[in-house]
Amino acid sequence: MAGPASRDAGAAAAKPRRGTLRRHFSREPSLLTSLVLVFPLFLIYQLGVLITPTMNGADFITRPLMDLLRFNLGAYLLLVGGLTAAFIVVALYLRKKQEFDWRLFVPVLLESTIYALTMGTLINFLMNPFARHLAAGPPGTGPFDRFVLSLGAGVHEELIFRLVLLSAIAALGYRVLRFPKFVAVAAAFVISSLLFSAAHHVGAHGDPLQLGVFVYRFLAGMVFAALFYFRSFAIAVYTHAFYDIYVMLLR
Repeated sequence: MAGPASRDAGAAAAKPRRGTLRRHFSREPSLLTSLVLVFPLFLIYQLGVLITPTMNGADFITRPLMDLLRFNLGAYLLLVGGLTAAFIVVALYLRKKQEFDWRLFVPVLLESTIYALTMGTLINFLMNPFARHLAAGPPGTGPFDRFVLSLGAGVHEELIFRLVLLSAIAALGYRVLRFPKFVAVAAAFVISSLLFSAAHHVGAHGDPLQLGVFVYRFLAGMVFAALFYFRSFAIAVYTHAFYDIYVMLLR
């Protein structure tokens, strides 16, 4: 029979696993953990656009920067290095208040893969004519180009429309306008998803406006909003990226 010391040791060994599981399925996971897990996708995309013929249509960061730098490779790489340094500074700041758990990396990938496959199959089934059209990707792009674009969509679109926009609208409704929290969050879901869909039809690289395509992306935006709000920023990003890879490369 195990004595008190061995039982205490066993409980101590089991505690990190239970803590990791609780943290992974928490509604408010560490922002630090999400940012660190997502950062590799950001770097791959920022460097990958240098050798691809196009960029993500809703990328409001890279395209203006490259236009401003007139596609100067050295200046662009210097800027990416600066963004990397800024990320490190932010991560070090968050590290004082939050905990980074590297053990969540594999669970995030697995969970995001399940969501991406389920979402891709379901939405493509419901919106089949439009889904097939969207899955083709931009004209003249090969598998590597679509892979890079998928990562860019996951990072930039979730950063802008979920982490920034959805959070800001919900905070405005709940903290400033004093709406009930449910109303503020629901409004944030709808407004951010409408803007997410509309952004794909704006500018020279936008798609022609069609009701079915707009509804298709709105529904996708609502799913990503739910993943962001109830799970984490990292899961929303990886699900978005894996979903795009699934519909643009594997189907």
